[in-house]
Amino acid sequence: MSHAHVIDPAEPAIEDVYNGKLAMWLFLCSEVMFFSGLLGAYIALRLNNPEIFEASQKQLHDHVGLAAFNTLLLISSSLTMALAVLHGQNKNTAKQRLMLLVTAVMGTLFLGLKFYEYSTHIRVGEVPSKDMFFAFYYTLTGLHGFHILCGVVPMVGLWYYAGKQDVSAETEMVGLYWHFVDLVWIFLFPMLYLI
Repeated sequence: MSHAHVIDPAEPAIEDVYNGKLAMWLFLCSEVMFFSGLLGAYIALRLNNPEIFEASQKQLHDHVGLAAFNTLLLISSSLTMALAVLHGQNKNTAKQRLMLLVTAVMGTLFLGLKFYEYSTHIRVGEVPSKDMFFAFYYTLTGLHGFHILCGVVPMVGLWYYAGKQDVSAETEMVGLYWHFVDLVWIFLFPMLYLI
């Protein structure tokens, strides 16, 4: 005789949070593979064509300071995102909302500075169709910028809804994603600007 498991409606739905975390970790694993493929192709082509890549990369030297500031911005935004998660878990909605807003502003500022940098490159003719290095530069930083945008949009939504309902679990999921995006930039910055 088989016994069916009866679910107690008063029992908290721990599985929902666990499944959400599992789904986010699986998604992040797929993103790691995606960026690893692109970075691997960049490294392989750079090692086989060092003179082409190095000559083009020298054109980024004037932008190293701006890129370093953007790096500092993203590292700081990881801290504010972690604080948003912490305040959400502690049910401090006002501080959670503030940290979500600060993180979203930092992400938006990163995108604005990247757009400014793009415009200066395009103005002097540093475009992907003319240069293998810049093809990778625009692809890698453009995809990263798209991922930043995909993090900022839900943050603004969470900021809005945090004033109306508990979004601590959702904030944690977006936080995991945001830390991944920041980590990708920590690899991109030295590879594209410094090495």
